Amino acid sequence: MYDTRVTELTDEKARGNGAAGRRASMTIDELARHTGMTVRNIRAHQSRGLVPPPEVRGRTGYYGDEHRGRIELIKELQADGFNLEAIRRLLEGAGGSSSEVLNFSRALRAPFEDEEPEILDAGEMEKRWGGADPELLERAEKLGMMRPLGDGRYEILSPRLQRAGIELAALGIPAEKSLEIGEKVRRQARGVARVFVEVFVENVWKPFNRAGRPEEEWPKVREALERLRPLASEALLAIFQQVMSEAVEEAAGREIQQELKEPSLGKKRSPRRGRRRRR
Repeated sequence: MYDTRVTELTDEKARGNGAAGRRASMTIDELARHTGMTVRNIRAHQSRGLVPPPEVRGRTGYYGDEHRGRIELIKELQADGFNLEAIRRLLEGAGGSSSEVLNFSRALRAPFEDEEPEILDAGEMEKRWGGADPELLERAEKLGMMRPLGDGRYEILSPRLQRAGIELAALGIPAEKSLEIGEKVRRQARGVARVFVEVFVENVWKPFNRAGRPEEEWPKVREALERLRPLASEALLAIFQQVMSEAVEEAAGREIQQELKEPSLGKKRSPRRGRRRRR
């Protein structure tokens, strides 16, 4: 998780009280020790415009919490796959406000699911599923249902999804069929997810980007992204429930019609009329 203290530190400049209570007091060597970064890399970040210049007193440059917070942010974003040029553009777009970029990147990568993963060993997996077929486990891993942790342990990423599979098994549906169902539902769900992502990109992000990503608009964009999560889930569930009811009614209607058309298997045939009498 992101350290909330980073947000507090990097937001000082925006609040305008950095100089009042936290005067820059670290040399570049001390800053390097505090952040775990080399002096050379700190200077490289400065030359790229990623880290603001130090406060010069006499002939020595001093660094404060703003610099430390900025470096921590860069490290966080790099760990999440951002390259330095992308980080520079993000910071420029945020008007130099590290805290806004940090908050937005946190919201961007926050998981949509609200489940706590469950750890099972091989014995528990076999007990729940009646076996641990390596091929089935590999398919489940590709579907994002679980992942091996080594030493015969598995992390169940969605316990709710696992419970659904166990319930299907109790109804007599084999694990292979349950995974096939999961694969089909996942494909459909990806299409639904793209719809909501496109809505956000076209109606929120692109207008914000065309406007030059004004600093005062970052909180609104982040709030829109955060609100999209429950809205997407609730809309999908509501629509699915309606469609499921319609599908059940249609399937039941077809089966009833078919039964009415077909003769009952155990019904005796009536004798033919006009049958000749034996002499």
